[in-house]
Amino acid sequence: MSSMLSDKALIRTASWGGIGGIVLTLFLILLGNIYAGDINERQRADRNARYGTDSGTVDRVKAVGQINLASSTAASNATTQVAATATPIIDGEKIYNGSCVACHGAGVAGAPRVGDKDAWAERIDKGVTTLYANAINGLQGSSGVMPAKGGNPALSDDQMKAVVDYMIAQSN
Repeated sequence: MSSMLSDKALIRTASWGGIGGIVLTLFLILLGNIYAGDINERQRADRNARYGTDSGTVDRVKAVGQINLASSTAASNATTQVAATATPIIDGEKIYNGSCVACHGAGVAGAPRVGDKDAWAERIDKGVTTLYANAINGLQGSSGVMPAKGGNPALSDDQMKAVVDYMIAQSN
């Protein structure tokens, strides 16, 4: 019978321990919620003091201008500032000297040499649109081969047009 009593005592002790653990957990959760609200208010007050309207942050990050997309006359008569987009200046000569001079400087694979007016005259007569298209897309003709974008696919169409313009200006 003594083992029965010890088993009951063990169960009773374990039950009280479990109940005590649950009560302690609920108490800590309640305590955390009470103090967490206070911490959030203190953080909010500190943040407003640092970055609020009196700190100058609003002035530093305000919009430079606005774009008016309205079609009404009242809205379009309002003064608006339009941000200018900076378009990079493409240096055709620099690109030519970096990529194109290898063929167009020596006349490799039938490439017309820059400055050779006779070689460029017929090509220029076909029009600048044709020259742009041949430079961008490439050309395989009876007089030679021009790989697309001069074999440099990293060049944009606008860069290729700038190179063509430079080569025409030097050969015209």
